[in-house]
Amino acid sequence: MNRNQVLPQVELSADPSALRRIDFCAPQSYKGVGFLEMTALPRVAEEASSIEPGDGFYWQIKTHFADSPGSEPRQTLELEVKGRIHLVCQSCLQDCGLDLAQESRFVMVASEAEADAFPIEDDQQEPLVASQHFDLLSLIEDEILLSIPLIPKHPESACQPHASSFGEGWGSS
Repeated sequence: MNRNQVLPQVELSADPSALRRIDFCAPQSYKGVGFLEMTALPRVAEEASSIEPGDGFYWQIKTHFADSPGSEPRQTLELEVKGRIHLVCQSCLQDCGLDLAQESRFVMVASEAEADAFPIEDDQQEPLVASQHFDLLSLIEDEILLSIPLIPKHPESACQPHASSFGEGWGSS
C-alpha cells in the first residue's frame, strides 16, 4: 500500500444488522455513531435486572491506518460506548441504575497467530483478527459486558445494606 495514498472513509449504518458484517480487510477506514437499544444487545439485556425506556448504549467508532515499523500500515480501531443499565445492587439488593462508559483501542491483524504473537505489554491496544465479515455488534456488546462492575452497588451512602439472614444471627451463639 502506498503510504501517501488517500483511502476512502466509509460511514457505518447505525442499523444493528448492518454492524454484523463489516469488511475490515478492505483498504478503507470507517467511522460511525449510533444508539443500540437493549433488544439489540441480548447478552447485555440478560445481565440487566430491569429494562427501562431509554436504556441502551451509544457507540462511536473510527478507524485509521497507522505506520507499523517494518511492515505495512495497520488499521487501528477506536471504540467508545456509553449507556445505562439496571443491575441489582449487591449492598441493598434493590434495582440500581448504572451509567457505564468504555473506551477501547484495537489493532487489526491478519491471523490468530499474529494476534497470539502481539506484545502483551502493549496495554494501549488489543489485537483483533480482521475479516471480511467482522461482527462489530458483538465487539460492542463484549466491551459493554467488560465494563459492567463485578459487584454493582449504588453510590456510597445511597442505600442501606440488606439485612440478610446470614448477617442477622452472625456472632451470637
